[in-house]
Amino acid sequence: MDLLAKRIFLTKGVGRHREKLTSFEMALRDAQVASCNLVRVSSIFPPGCEVLPLREGIRRLKQGNVTFCVISENSTNEPHRLIAASVGVAIPRDKTAYGYLSEHHSFGQKEDVAGDYAEDLAATMLATCLGVEFDPDKGWDEKKEIYRISGKIITSRNITQTAMGDKTGLWTTVLAAAILLFD
Repeated sequence: MDLLAKRIFLTKGVGRHREKLTSFEMALRDAQVASCNLVRVSSIFPPGCEVLPLREGIRRLKQGNVTFCVISENSTNEPHRLIAASVGVAIPRDKTAYGYLSEHHSFGQKEDVAGDYAEDLAATMLATCLGVEFDPDKGWDEKKEIYRISGKIITSRNITQTAMGDKTGLWTTVLAAAILLFD
């Protein structure tokens, strides 16, 4: 059985409920992947994999199917607490090489900060495998320029979901995911 994903899409969602598990289910529904049996995998972006738009990726899902994903989630029942979940993606120029996905979840980070952090994680992991020299103490914007100039990393991106904890204390769950497709 060949389990090398040919396509991937990114999705995100938020859910609220008095039960933590149900708030997670509601976030999966918001992300449009609740009808699948999700299996978490580690952080490799498969060689030659195509990134699909959300609508196209959702269209390819089959209800009840075992579906592999890289997922980040975070929950709180603390009113007004800011939570974030993010997945970063770094894709090498060489389509025969693998890239990286990263998961990041945090408290108190705005969407752009959490997203940049996840994207930086994925790009840094890829850069270290490709032998791109950089100063790890530099900011994301500086490292991104070094990666671009190296010509070895073609693109990086992130998908991030943030939410404030429900003001009445309901569980609030956020998630971001990269869904792997094999068709």
